[in-house]
Amino acid sequence: MAVSDPLADMLTKIRNASRAGFEKVDITTSKLKLEVIKILKNEGYVKNFKKTTVDNISYIRVFLKYDEADKPIIHGIQKISTPGRRIYSGYKKIPRVFNGYGTIIVSTSGGVTTGKKAAEKKVGGELICTVW
Repeated sequence: MAVSDPLADMLTKIRNASRAGFEKVDITTSKLKLEVIKILKNEGYVKNFKKTTVDNISYIRVFLKYDEADKPIIHGIQKISTPGRRIYSGYKKIPRVFNGYGTIIVSTSGGVTTGKKAAEKKVGGELICTVW
């Protein structure tokens, strides 16, 4: 079955694997997915990631992160924009996630970045997802 929203599918795979306690999860590659995963790594939500190829299909292998009590670092990950309903925001009105404890990922004209960095650069864009 074809996936209508590949980014939402990726977020769901990460959420489910994290809740199930898996060490890693494989996701098909795209430029947008790779940028989102880079942000998740830089913000400390995943341990690491690497690109792999199996049978001429490119994958991103994401290694999930857990705390000392084996609880997942990602408590929640939620898609904001959907293919049928895009949500845009100016830099002054980018929402905060859990009063600054979470991260919002924004697609701007300068690339995919966090909400804080987009506000610092004074650029708005499409709100992709929130992570906390």
